[in-house]
Amino acid sequence: MQTSIKITQKEYQTRITRLLEHVQEQRLSGVVLFDSYYILYYTGFAFIPTERPIAFMMNAKGETGLFVPRLEVEHAKANAIISHVAHYIEYPYAPHPMEAFRKMLDEMGISSPVGADQDGYPWILGYRGPTLTEMIGQAPVRVTAIIEDQMMVKSAAEVALIKESVKWGHLAHMLLQRYTKVGATKSEVSGQASLEATLTMLDTIGPIYRAQSFLSNGAEAGYRGQIGRNAAIPHALANNITFQAGDVLVTGAGAPVWGYNSELERTMFIGRPSDRQKEFFDHMVALQDTAFAALGPGIPCSQVDQTVRAYYDEHNLWDYWKHHVGHAIGLRYHESPFLDLGDETVMLPGMVFTIEPGLYHPELGGFRHSDTVLITEDGIEILTYYPRDLESLTIPL
Repeated sequence: MQTSIKITQKEYQTRITRLLEHVQEQRLSGVVLFDSYYILYYTGFAFIPTERPIAFMMNAKGETGLFVPRLEVEHAKANAIISHVAHYIEYPYAPHPMEAFRKMLDEMGISSPVGADQDGYPWILGYRGPTLTEMIGQAPVRVTAIIEDQMMVKSAAEVALIKESVKWGHLAHMLLQRYTKVGATKSEVSGQASLEATLTMLDTIGPIYRAQSFLSNGAEAGYRGQIGRNAAIPHALANNITFQAGDVLVTGAGAPVWGYNSELERTMFIGRPSDRQKEFFDHMVALQDTAFAALGPGIPCSQVDQTVRAYYDEHNLWDYWKHHVGHAIGLRYHESPFLDLGDETVMLPGMVFTIEPGLYHPELGGFRHSDTVLITEDGIEILTYYPRDLESLTIPL
């Protein structure tokens, strides 16, 4: 019987060790991280970023600590793979929380030079405070690139969590399609499908499931406003639209599983599409197939975009282009590298991408499938498996 699917303590320690090696190679006194996803990646501690500063730190000896507000102390101690947790009372407060932070740096022997993901806690949700430069007297050395490079290649355990996410996103999308009909609203259909999928997931794997996400608590599927002509707006935010015959629909589904995400998107129709819409649908599928064929280990990300762009050229589709081919996915729903002309990163086994070239016509609507794809030693594995053909995605009137 499977009793756990989460990332193991051993894997977290391996991640920390790789970061420590970089700190020591660069002769840094330590490293400080403020980004919530970086902290989750190295410690397993998922939290809601607010105006209250939270930071991870590690000195050159490999001793680790978390700096949190009082309200997060028990939460951090119960979940973080960390040497110790230090806290301050509240923000705003007198003295400023960063006075306690400065003391923690001193106690851990972290001074200049220090590595960091950014120069102090970001000014979010009204927070204001000193920079690291002001606290230690020298600008920190940016370590973001080494962290991003480490996060790009997923371990077997990370891939397993993404595959688990795929499973429950698939269920949510199936229910979304089942409940979508003329006269229903986007909000009620999305809500019903997402709730039912989440409850089924919890009934099935509840004892070993945790979302570890401040954006979602379970399986979700919806339309994000891409309904009818709004489907031509890739990131539409329209709300509570009523479905009508002839609507083009662009969907989205997924489920955070111990923080890891997948992406499933489909283009659907309420009733038979017009010949012109069918033509765009077929081009969209061909664009995605072109991208699949261009993926593989040892290939620069830019080359995938170049190959797909050649299809736009050949078929005179540039008036309907709005974005690159796709992006990596993992703890964040958008990660680097990106399948774009400007990204020369070479694909490696273990990288996971969304593949989603689209077409957007102001009169006909939007056309975009998105699938989650793993780069393997000898090619690719398409992890999402929802039907892609027109017949399967046409909702009868």
